Amino acid sequence: MSWQDEPRQLVFAYVRVSSADQNPERQMELFAELPESHVYVDRMSGAKRSRPQLDMLLNNVLRERDTLVVKSPDRLARNARDLIEIAEDLSGRGISLEFVDTPEMNVNSAQGKFMLTVMGAFAELERSMIRERQAEGIAIAKAKGAYRRDSSLTQEQVAEARERIGLGVPKAQVARELGVSRTTLYNALDGKGAYASPTA
Repeated sequence: MSWQDEPRQLVFAYVRVSSADQNPERQMELFAELPESHVYVDRMSGAKRSRPQLDMLLNNVLRERDTLVVKSPDRLARNARDLIEIAEDLSGRGISLEFVDTPEMNVNSAQGKFMLTVMGAFAELERSMIRERQAEGIAIAKAKGAYRRDSSLTQEQVAEARERIGLGVPKAQVARELGVSRTTLYNALDGKGAYASPTA
């Protein structure tokens, strides 16, 4: 049973296109039955976890027993980790998450929860493999005397962190989402250490 035939408290839709010149109409047509005020649209890359309309939905709009409908998982999240975190957050708050293109991933179903669990296991395995490869690479570079510690965050990530903190997200949570320590995040925000601007 989907959002179209099961009564809910309130139903909201999230639409995302990758740039300002792309047309979101094809996605919005899927939600024509909803009031226009219940359809939230972001025109930006999915590379950023923080997006104005998505943040508004997740933090200020959705309430217990509401339903969030999205065309497909890639419209909502940039990777499996972000998708799982969003899905688990919504589920924990009693909010249903449904995908038009892949209803088998709806988190209010047993099958959807199972798929998210499997995805979570693969995401954790991928992170472990990345960390292992990084450690091996550092060990090899150190042995050759060529290891130099670079900054852990890109300038885009630092800008994203500032934006999320400005929206009221705790710094500890931002650091956790970026996979760095709080000290690293503080140094990046303050322009210290590896994040200091080069001097003439």
